[in-house]
Amino acid sequence: MNTVQKDEIQRVIVKREARSYKGDFGRLLLIGGTYPYGGAIIMAALAAVHSGAGLVTVATDPDNLTALHSHLPEAMGFDLADHELLCEQLQKASVILVGPGLKEARENQAILHMIFEKISSQQVLILDGGAISLFAASQFELPEARLVFTPHQKEWEKLSGLDLESQTEDKSRKAVQSFPQGTVIVEKGPHTRIWASGQEEGYQLDVGGPYQATGGMGDTLAGMIAGFAGQFPQVSLYERVVVATYLHSAIAEDLSKEVYVVLPTTISQEIPKWMKKWSDKDQVTSTENRK
Repeated sequence: MNTVQKDEIQRVIVKREARSYKGDFGRLLLIGGTYPYGGAIIMAALAAVHSGAGLVTVATDPDNLTALHSHLPEAMGFDLADHELLCEQLQKASVILVGPGLKEARENQAILHMIFEKISSQQVLILDGGAISLFAASQFELPEARLVFTPHQKEWEKLSGLDLESQTEDKSRKAVQSFPQGTVIVEKGPHTRIWASGQEEGYQLDVGGPYQATGGMGDTLAGMIAGFAGQFPQVSLYERVVVATYLHSAIAEDLSKEVYVVLPTTISQEIPKWMKKWSDKDQVTSTENRK
């Protein structure tokens, strides 16, 4: 397994062009937060915005909209039950994240099916949390899109058929190859692994720890991945996902030096500082020299 290196991070997180505007950094649609999981989609949206996403729109239960705008006025939001507006936003989005706080219910399975039918091959579709369970319980065919899955161990069991004891490096590597070419899978766990179908070797994180074991950590990671997926066209989608996943745990590890438990929202607050540091090659070199 590979580990993430400094030069790989710097290839992904680059300085923005002086003449760029918000449309250059991704138009994201985040779907989830059905009762009683409203906080999940808000944490995902926080991470996406702090990761530099140009435009973030959230489709969720209407009860969440006041809280969303209170925490994050930079995001737009609408009622998930408004299917006409949902279809409109699906067509506009470059990145669609489905699943943080999405309840496993029949109406949400219908929404997932509609997304699969509407999405194009040029769009990025990230399936997280409830969307993974809904997909695994269905007989839907995966759409021709740029696919990312972010399963924790029980969700990976549903997708791969591997129980927890069987989720070894070799067996997971083989299971990944059954997905469409180019599909990226973030196999979350004590030693998170990131795979891409069609590539033999994956990445394994060498950062992170038990201080991340708290609700909302995966939602925040999904939001970061969505934010990175909407940017950095100079590298592959796989590279963007790898670096977002690494940075999420690297920030947590740094914060854990002073706290017992790292809150997901605290990670989100730190993302812009870390991205600034890594986009400035001179600053990174100076920091390395002082160690």
